[in-house]
Amino acid sequence: MNGKRLFAASYGHFSIDILNSTIAMILTAVAATFDLSVSQIGLAAMIYTFAASLTQPLFGILVDRLRGRWIAGLGLTWTMSFYALAPFMPNYLALVTCLSLGALGSGAFHPAGMINSTMAGGSRPTTATSLFFVGGQVGLAVGPTLAGVLLQNYGLMAMPFMALVMAPAAVIMLWQLRQPYEEVEAPQTNEQTAPATPQPSKSTGNSMGRQALYIAIAFILLITFRSTTQQGFTTLLPKFFSDQGITPAVYGVMLSVLGLAGATGTFVGGWLGDRFNRRMVIFGSMTLGAFFSFAMLHAQGWVYVVAALGTGIMMNIPHSILIIMAQRLLPARKGMIGGAVLGFMFASGAATTGIGSWIADFVGLPIVLSVFALLPIGAGICALMLPSTRGGETVAEVKPVAEAAPSAAGD
Repeated sequence: MNGKRLFAASYGHFSIDILNSTIAMILTAVAATFDLSVSQIGLAAMIYTFAASLTQPLFGILVDRLRGRWIAGLGLTWTMSFYALAPFMPNYLALVTCLSLGALGSGAFHPAGMINSTMAGGSRPTTATSLFFVGGQVGLAVGPTLAGVLLQNYGLMAMPFMALVMAPAAVIMLWQLRQPYEEVEAPQTNEQTAPATPQPSKSTGNSMGRQALYIAIAFILLITFRSTTQQGFTTLLPKFFSDQGITPAVYGVMLSVLGLAGATGTFVGGWLGDRFNRRMVIFGSMTLGAFFSFAMLHAQGWVYVVAALGTGIMMNIPHSILIIMAQRLLPARKGMIGGAVLGFMFASGAATTGIGSWIADFVGLPIVLSVFALLPIGAGICALMLPSTRGGETVAEVKPVAEAAPSAAGD
């Protein structure tokens, strides 16, 4: 495992997600100044999310061509720059434009950071990728607390300071990720070695095509169900708790328990994904996740803490596993497919949560959240339709630029 490469990518993820996690707080802070409605705040947050997520496959293609070089550090630097400029925007439209342009840096960073962490893992790619995502989740947990203190004391002029604090991560990535990686096939075991098979017939080819289609549909539904639950809880639980008369200080701690448990679950998922059948790990975690999620909505006190810990851990176990499974489908385009999966996770969750929020106005928020809590059962069933994968990964060697450049140029 290449520890320096993995640390650089994970530190960068921690830094850029601190900035990403404060966008809603910034929009709330300027609501009075620009006379913003709730829908305008929500629209701006959605545009930012789409800009940061839907562009990831495109940046992933570039990452594949450059074999992991430069993009992560430049992406963080780009986001920092527009983040620092945001306080000087004169109106709502200019602010949204500035933040959305900055979101493109996040779109560039995520596939680059992910592929570098995956390749840094060598024979343990899922573990390494999980550490990368743990860095981001810790950043998402730390960001609102840090921003809250700074915004309260310094207002929006705290934003350039927060951006400057992330500069060391950009410098470290530009240095540590300056050399491209080269893939080398890991030795195959007897279990992985299959005898040569005859050329498939047309009927066999059609059958394989249908099977691939079913797998793709199952994979998409799995991500959608899981992302709906996660994004729905993140967006709607504060309102759910507030309607019960719980103060922001208290439900802030309640949400922090859920978030920190998610970081733990991501790491656990990486460890499990490198050692056990990945589809069964997803099936088990999603089934248990539905149980804990539903219980969390109806629990109080220490029972809530247990249920929230279980929800956060189980719902995040599949995160890095899904990325690795997708990369195995297109091994020559790991950055592109990884960016596509990450982007779809964010975008699908945001879209379905928006639909759920609209439905909640008619049937009530508790009913919508209860449905969201049970969706992981469907995700678990979809996981059973995926190929069984474990081991047999490619590993990476980081070579001097002079040696690797011809390969990158000829790609």
